[in-house]
Amino acid sequence: MDFSGAVLNRPWTLTAERFHSMVKLARATSLAAGAPSAALRRAAIAQGNRPGSARIAVLPLLGTLSQRLHPMDFFGETSLEAFGATFNQVLADPSIETIVIEVDSPGGSVYGVAELAALIFAARGKKRIVAIANTLAASAAYWIGSAAGELSCTPTGEVGSIGVLAVHEEFARAEDAAGLKVTLISAGKYKTEGNEHEPLGDTARAALQARVNAYYGMFVRAVARHRGVSQAGVVEGFGEGRVVGASDALKMGMVDRVETKDEMLKRLAMSPARATIPRARAENFGIEKERAAHLRLRDALARGGP
Repeated sequence: MDFSGAVLNRPWTLTAERFHSMVKLARATSLAAGAPSAALRRAAIAQGNRPGSARIAVLPLLGTLSQRLHPMDFFGETSLEAFGATFNQVLADPSIETIVIEVDSPGGSVYGVAELAALIFAARGKKRIVAIANTLAASAAYWIGSAAGELSCTPTGEVGSIGVLAVHEEFARAEDAAGLKVTLISAGKYKTEGNEHEPLGDTARAALQARVNAYYGMFVRAVARHRGVSQAGVVEGFGEGRVVGASDALKMGMVDRVETKDEMLKRLAMSPARATIPRARAENFGIEKERAAHLRLRDALARGGP
Protein backbone atom coordinates (compact mmCIF):
# COMPACT_ATOMS: atom_id res chain seq x y z
CA MET A 1 0.00 0.00 0.00
CA ASP A 2 1.30 3.46 -0.94
CA PHE A 3 1.12 5.90 1.98
CA SER A 4 2.64 8.92 0.23
CA GLY A 5 -0.84 10.10 -0.73
CA ALA A 6 -1.66 10.47 2.95
CA VAL A 7 1.27 12.87 3.35
CA LEU A 8 1.64 14.83 0.12
CA ASN A 9 -0.64 17.49 -1.36
CA ARG A 10 -2.35 18.31 1.94
CA PRO A 11 -1.60 21.11 4.40
CA TRP A 12 0.35 20.33 7.58
CA THR A 13 1.05 22.44 10.64
CA LEU A 14 4.26 20.58 11.40
CA THR A 15 7.98 21.28 11.65
CA ALA A 16 9.73 20.92 8.28
CA GLU A 17 12.23 18.41 9.68
CA ARG A 18 9.49 16.09 10.94
CA PHE A 19 7.52 16.50 7.71
CA HIS A 20 10.46 15.44 5.53
CA SER A 21 11.11 12.40 7.71
CA MET A 22 7.44 11.45 7.30
CA VAL A 23 7.69 11.77 3.53
CA LYS A 24 10.73 9.48 3.47
CA LEU A 25 9.06 6.94 5.71
CA ALA A 26 5.82 7.03 3.74
CA ARG A 27 7.72 6.49 0.50
CA ALA A 28 9.72 3.55 1.85
CA THR A 29 7.19 1.76 4.06
CA SER A 30 4.53 -0.78 3.19
CA LEU A 31 2.43 -2.30 5.99
CA ALA A 32 0.04 -5.23 6.13
CA ALA A 33 -3.58 -4.48 6.87
CA GLY A 34 -4.88 -5.18 10.37
CA ALA A 35 -7.85 -4.45 12.59
CA PRO A 36 -7.56 -1.72 15.22
CA SER A 37 -7.38 -2.88 18.79
CA ALA A 38 -10.16 -2.08 21.22
CA ALA A 39 -7.83 0.40 22.89
CA LEU A 40 -7.61 2.37 19.65
CA ARG A 41 -11.36 2.42 19.14
CA ARG A 42 -12.27 3.98 22.45
CA ALA A 43 -11.50 7.36 23.92
CA ALA A 44 -8.84 7.42 26.60
CA ILE A 45 -10.31 6.77 30.03
CA ALA A 46 -9.11 8.41 33.21
CA GLN A 47 -7.00 6.12 35.37
CA GLY A 48 -6.73 6.10 39.15
CA ASN A 49 -8.87 9.16 39.82
CA ARG A 50 -10.24 8.92 43.35
CA PRO A 51 -12.85 11.54 44.29
CA GLY A 52 -11.53 13.93 46.88
CA SER A 53 -7.88 13.19 46.23
CA ALA A 54 -6.92 14.05 42.65
CA ARG A 55 -7.20 17.75 41.89
CA ILE A 56 -4.78 18.20 38.97
CA ALA A 57 -5.29 16.18 35.78
CA VAL A 58 -2.26 15.89 33.47
CA LEU A 59 -3.19 15.19 29.85
CA PRO A 60 -0.24 14.29 27.58
CA LEU A 61 -0.26 15.63 24.01
CA LEU A 62 2.61 13.71 22.46
CA GLY A 63 4.10 12.91 19.07
CA THR A 64 2.69 13.71 15.64
CA LEU A 65 -0.91 14.91 15.86
CA SER A 66 -3.75 13.47 13.79
CA GLN A 67 -7.50 14.03 13.90
CA ARG A 68 -8.09 10.36 14.60
CA LEU A 69 -6.03 7.19 14.78
CA HIS A 70 -6.20 4.56 12.08
CA PRO A 71 -4.63 1.09 12.25
CA MET A 72 -2.51 1.94 9.21
CA ASP A 73 -1.05 5.15 10.66
CA PHE A 74 2.61 4.62 11.44
CA PHE A 75 4.00 7.96 12.61
CA GLY A 76 3.37 7.45 16.34
CA GLU A 77 0.37 9.74 16.22
CA THR A 78 -1.85 11.12 18.97
CA SER A 79 -5.57 11.29 18.20
CA LEU A 80 -7.02 14.77 18.66
CA GLU A 81 -10.51 13.29 18.89
CA ALA A 82 -9.45 10.98 21.74
CA PHE A 83 -7.68 13.87 23.46
CA GLY A 84 -10.76 16.06 23.13
CA ALA A 85 -13.00 13.32 24.56
CA THR A 86 -10.72 12.94 27.57
CA PHE A 87 -10.51 16.71 28.01
CA ASN A 88 -14.31 16.93 28.10
CA GLN A 89 -14.46 14.08 30.60
CA VAL A 90 -11.97 15.77 32.92
CA LEU A 91 -13.69 19.13 32.47
CA ALA A 92 -16.95 17.60 33.69
CA ASP A 93 -15.31 15.87 36.68
CA PRO A 94 -16.05 17.91 39.83
CA SER A 95 -13.03 16.40 41.62
CA ILE A 96 -10.63 18.03 39.13
CA GLU A 97 -9.77 21.69 39.67
CA THR A 98 -6.88 22.18 37.24
CA ILE A 99 -6.13 20.62 33.87
CA VAL A 100 -2.49 20.51 32.77
CA ILE A 101 -1.79 19.81 29.08
CA GLU A 102 1.74 18.43 28.79
CA VAL A 103 2.92 18.99 25.23
CA ASP A 104 5.81 17.28 23.46
CA SER A 105 4.97 17.36 19.77
CA PRO A 106 6.30 18.68 16.44
CA GLY A 107 2.72 19.25 15.25
CA GLY A 108 0.79 17.35 12.61
CA SER A 109 -2.10 17.53 10.18
CA VAL A 110 -4.26 20.66 10.30
CA TYR A 111 -7.42 18.57 10.49
CA GLY A 112 -9.12 18.83 13.87
CA VAL A 113 -6.59 21.30 15.33
CA ALA A 114 -8.77 24.41 15.23
CA GLU A 115 -11.67 22.49 16.76
CA LEU A 116 -9.61 21.15 19.68
CA ALA A 117 -8.00 24.54 20.32
CA ALA A 118 -11.45 26.17 20.36
CA LEU A 119 -12.66 23.55 22.85
CA ILE A 120 -9.74 24.28 25.19
CA PHE A 121 -10.07 28.05 24.83
CA ALA A 122 -13.80 27.92 25.64
CA ALA A 123 -13.04 25.99 28.84
CA ARG A 124 -10.81 28.71 30.30
CA GLY A 125 -13.55 30.16 32.46
CA LYS A 126 -14.76 26.79 33.72
CA LYS A 127 -11.51 25.46 35.22
CA ARG A 128 -7.89 26.47 35.39
CA ILE A 129 -6.34 25.29 32.12
CA VAL A 130 -2.54 25.21 32.01
CA ALA A 131 -0.21 23.94 29.28
CA ILE A 132 3.52 23.24 29.35
CA ALA A 133 5.92 22.61 26.48
CA ASN A 134 7.88 19.67 27.84
CA THR A 135 9.86 19.79 25.69
CA LEU A 136 8.48 20.83 22.27
CA ALA A 137 5.26 22.61 21.31
CA ALA A 138 5.66 23.27 17.61
CA SER A 139 3.20 24.23 14.90
CA ALA A 140 -0.17 22.50 15.51
CA ALA A 141 0.99 21.63 19.05
CA TYR A 142 1.65 25.31 19.78
CA TRP A 143 -1.71 26.24 18.24
CA ILE A 144 -3.38 23.89 20.75
CA GLY A 145 -1.13 24.70 23.71
CA SER A 146 -1.60 28.45 23.29
CA ALA A 147 -5.34 27.97 23.83
CA ALA A 148 -4.73 27.22 27.52
CA GLY A 149 -5.11 30.02 30.04
CA GLU A 150 -1.41 29.73 30.91
CA LEU A 151 1.45 28.39 28.82
CA SER A 152 4.84 27.46 30.27
CA CYS A 153 7.99 26.08 28.67
CA THR A 154 10.72 24.00 30.26
CA PRO A 155 14.18 25.64 30.35
CA THR A 156 15.48 23.54 27.45
CA GLY A 157 12.15 23.53 25.63
CA GLU A 158 11.09 25.15 22.36
CA VAL A 159 7.83 26.55 21.01
CA GLY A 160 6.60 28.11 17.79
CA SER A 161 6.99 26.96 14.18
CA ILE A 162 3.88 28.98 13.36
CA GLY A 163 3.23 28.15 9.74
CA VAL A 164 1.68 25.71 7.27
CA LEU A 165 3.37 23.64 4.59
CA ALA A 166 2.52 21.25 1.80
CA VAL A 167 4.74 19.39 -0.67
CA HIS A 168 4.21 18.13 -4.20
CA GLU A 169 6.49 15.44 -5.64
CA GLU A 170 6.69 14.65 -9.32
CA PHE A 171 8.04 11.32 -10.65
CA ALA A 172 7.50 11.76 -14.39
CA ARG A 173 11.21 11.61 -15.32
CA ALA A 174 11.85 8.67 -13.00
CA GLU A 175 8.93 6.84 -14.60
CA ASP A 176 10.28 7.62 -18.08
CA ALA A 177 13.69 6.27 -17.09
CA ALA A 178 12.04 3.10 -15.81
CA GLY A 179 10.02 2.68 -19.01
CA LEU A 180 6.69 3.39 -17.31
CA LYS A 181 3.81 5.28 -18.84
CA VAL A 182 0.95 6.30 -16.55
CA THR A 183 -2.40 7.32 -18.00
CA LEU A 184 -4.94 8.99 -15.74
CA ILE A 185 -8.63 8.52 -16.54
CA SER A 186 -10.81 10.97 -14.66
CA ALA A 187 -13.96 13.07 -14.58
CA GLY A 188 -14.10 16.51 -13.02
CA LYS A 189 -12.01 19.48 -14.14
CA TYR A 190 -9.52 19.37 -11.28
CA LYS A 191 -9.82 15.72 -10.24
CA THR A 192 -6.23 14.80 -11.15
CA GLU A 193 -4.79 18.20 -10.27
CA GLY A 194 -1.44 17.94 -8.49
CA ASN A 195 -0.87 14.27 -9.31
CA GLU A 196 2.68 12.92 -9.01
CA HIS A 197 2.95 11.77 -12.61
CA GLU A 198 3.36 15.22 -14.14
CA PRO A 199 4.84 18.60 -13.19
CA LEU A 200 2.82 20.83 -10.88
CA GLY A 201 1.01 23.35 -13.07
CA ASP A 202 0.45 27.00 -12.24
CA THR A 203 -3.25 26.50 -11.52
CA ALA A 204 -2.62 23.54 -9.21
CA ARG A 205 0.20 25.41 -7.47
CA ALA A 206 -2.06 28.42 -6.90
CA ALA A 207 -4.82 26.21 -5.48
CA LEU A 208 -2.40 24.47 -3.09
CA GLN A 209 -0.93 27.82 -2.02
CA ALA A 210 -4.43 29.15 -1.38
CA ARG A 211 -5.17 26.22 0.94
CA VAL A 212 -1.89 26.78 2.79
CA ASN A 213 -2.63 30.51 3.13
CA ALA A 214 -6.14 29.86 4.42
CA TYR A 215 -4.95 27.52 7.16
CA TYR A 216 -2.11 29.88 8.04
CA GLY A 217 -4.64 32.68 8.48
CA MET A 218 -6.67 30.47 10.84
CA PHE A 219 -3.49 29.63 12.78
CA VAL A 220 -2.44 33.27 13.16
CA ARG A 221 -5.90 34.46 14.18
CA ALA A 222 -6.20 31.72 16.78
CA VAL A 223 -2.79 32.38 18.37
CA ALA A 224 -3.44 36.14 18.41
CA ARG A 225 -6.71 35.54 20.25
CA HIS A 226 -5.20 33.00 22.63
CA ARG A 227 -2.21 35.17 23.55
CA GLY A 228 -4.03 38.51 23.52
CA VAL A 229 -1.86 40.10 20.81
CA SER A 230 -2.42 41.44 17.31
CA GLN A 231 -2.24 39.24 14.23
CA ALA A 232 0.68 41.34 13.02
CA GLY A 233 2.41 40.64 16.30
CA VAL A 234 2.10 36.90 15.68
CA VAL A 235 3.24 37.10 12.05
CA GLU A 236 6.20 39.37 12.73
CA GLY A 237 7.15 38.63 16.31
CA PHE A 238 6.47 34.99 17.17
CA GLY A 239 9.41 33.37 15.38
CA GLU A 240 8.17 33.84 11.78
CA GLY A 241 7.92 30.08 11.25
CA ARG A 242 10.91 29.14 13.41
CA VAL A 243 10.87 27.32 16.73
CA VAL A 244 12.01 29.58 19.57
CA GLY A 245 13.92 28.67 22.74
CA ALA A 246 12.33 29.14 26.16
CA SER A 247 13.98 32.41 27.19
CA ASP A 248 13.35 34.09 23.82
CA ALA A 249 9.78 32.79 23.79
CA LEU A 250 9.20 34.40 27.18
CA LYS A 251 10.56 37.74 25.93
CA MET A 252 8.34 37.57 22.83
CA GLY A 253 5.22 36.80 24.86
CA MET A 254 4.80 33.34 23.34
CA VAL A 255 4.81 31.75 26.82
CA ASP A 256 4.03 32.99 30.32
CA ARG A 257 6.72 31.20 32.34
CA VAL A 258 9.89 29.16 32.04
CA GLU A 259 9.73 26.30 34.54
CA THR A 260 10.05 22.54 34.81
CA LYS A 261 7.03 20.29 35.02
CA ASP A 262 7.74 19.58 38.71
CA GLU A 263 8.00 23.31 39.42
CA MET A 264 4.70 23.87 37.66
CA LEU A 265 2.89 21.15 39.61
CA LYS A 266 4.33 22.43 42.88
CA ARG A 267 3.23 25.98 42.02
CA LEU A 268 -0.28 24.84 41.16
CA ALA A 269 -0.57 22.69 44.27
CA MET A 270 0.57 25.55 46.52
CA SER A 271 -1.90 28.09 45.16
CA PRO A 272 -4.34 29.59 47.73
CA ALA A 273 -7.28 27.73 46.22
CA ARG A 274 -5.55 24.46 47.04
CA ALA A 275 -4.20 25.25 50.49
CA THR A 276 -6.96 23.32 52.29
CA ILE A 277 -6.61 20.19 50.17
CA PRO A 278 -4.40 17.61 51.93
CA ARG A 279 -1.98 15.51 49.88
CA ALA A 280 -3.00 17.10 46.60
CA ARG A 281 -1.54 15.11 43.74
CA ALA A 282 -1.49 15.06 39.97
CA GLU A 283 -3.04 12.20 38.05
CA ASN A 284 -1.85 11.18 34.58
CA PHE A 285 -4.72 10.13 32.35
CA GLY A 286 -4.89 7.27 29.89
CA ILE A 287 -3.90 8.88 26.60
CA GLU A 288 -0.32 7.62 26.98
CA LYS A 289 -1.65 4.07 27.36
CA GLU A 290 -3.70 4.47 24.18
CA ARG A 291 -0.68 5.75 22.29
CA ALA A 292 1.50 2.89 23.55
CA ALA A 293 -1.07 0.37 22.32
CA HIS A 294 -1.12 2.10 18.93
CA LEU A 295 2.67 1.97 18.65
CA ARG A 296 2.71 -1.74 19.53
CA LEU A 297 0.17 -2.40 16.78
CA ARG A 298 2.17 -0.34 14.30
CA ASP A 299 5.37 -2.21 15.08
CA ALA A 300 3.61 -5.57 14.82
CA LEU A 301 2.23 -4.67 11.41
CA ALA A 302 5.66 -3.54 10.26
CA ARG A 303 6.99 -7.02 11.17
CA GLY A 304 4.29 -8.64 9.09
CA GLY A 305 1.54 -9.30 11.60
CA PRO A 306 0.44 -8.98 15.22
